[in-house]
Amino acid sequence: MNRVEAYDIIMRPVVTEKSTQGSEHGQVTFRVAPDATKPQIKAAVEVLFGVKVKAVNTIWAKGKVKRFRGRLGQRSDVKKAIVSLAEGQTIDITTGV
Repeated sequence: MNRVEAYDIIMRPVVTEKSTQGSEHGQVTFRVAPDATKPQIKAAVEVLFGVKVKAVNTIWAKGKVKRFRGRLGQRSDVKKAIVSLAEGQTIDITTGV
C-alpha cells in the first residue's frame, strides 16, 4: 500500500475527551472511509505513521436527526476505527503527517 491509498482510507483523527483517554492505553481513534476493512486500516496506519498496530476495532456512528429552519435533516453516518498500538509505540496526532 502506498501513501496515497493510505490517505484515502484514513480521513482524520478523532479528538474528543473519550478518544484522548484511549491514548493513555495506547489507542488512537481515526475517522475512516466507509468501505475500509480492518486489514486496510491496519496497513494504512503502519504506512503513514511507521508504527506497529496490535488490533483494530471499528464502529459505525449513526447520524443524528437535526432540525434546520424547521425542516428535518439527517447527518451522515460515520465509520470510526480505534487502533491499538503495540507496546512502546505512540502516535502524536497534534503534528501534521
